[in-house]
Amino acid sequence: MVINKAIAAEVAARLLQIKAIKLQPQNPFTWSSGWKSPIYCDNRVTLSDPGIRTYIKESLAELVVQHFSSVQLIAGVATAGIAQGAMVADGMRLPYAYVRPEPKSHGTGQQIEGRAEAGQKVVLVEDLISTGGSSLKAAKALRDAGLEVLGVIAIFDYGFETAVKAFEEAGIPYYTLSNYESLLPAAIKEGLIQESQLALLQEWRKAPEVWGK
Repeated sequence: MVINKAIAAEVAARLLQIKAIKLQPQNPFTWSSGWKSPIYCDNRVTLSDPGIRTYIKESLAELVVQHFSSVQLIAGVATAGIAQGAMVADGMRLPYAYVRPEPKSHGTGQQIEGRAEAGQKVVLVEDLISTGGSSLKAAKALRDAGLEVLGVIAIFDYGFETAVKAFEEAGIPYYTLSNYESLLPAAIKEGLIQESQLALLQEWRKAPEVWGK
């Protein structure tokens, strides 16, 4: 869910400018799931740009302050959320940990890295929300360890209905700086797509699993 439309538009424009997001409606990408997609998002690219890196860090921290003011711990979702979460925690002077996709197969076998204690109120940081699977898996690990998951924040959200339903079923609210809906007007303004391509791009989000087949 995006709350601030001005920030959503600004983040979308900056992600396009640094090519963290690429749009290719006529030559779609293939995701690891096999889905065809007109969009590819790699928010790790933001880490290489000091200006946008700082803007995103401060904007994510503001989301935490606005919606989860009782937070006691920030946790990054591995792998792409690790750096973003660490920066948010540092800026807010809060403890930090991160959550692996699976427990380690060696050593102590931990899934949660860092000090996370039962009863702590935690906010998860992701770079991207697609189906919501990685975020909710991390949330379950934290809940199983006795922590209270207040919610999830992320840079960008594709806006899939499956993700909305999954978060609702888990009882976990989530907020993002920008989303697919905000991206399309920004891409037109940047001259990266034409208005004639909007219908095709909007169809993808409605049924991504069959789009382009």
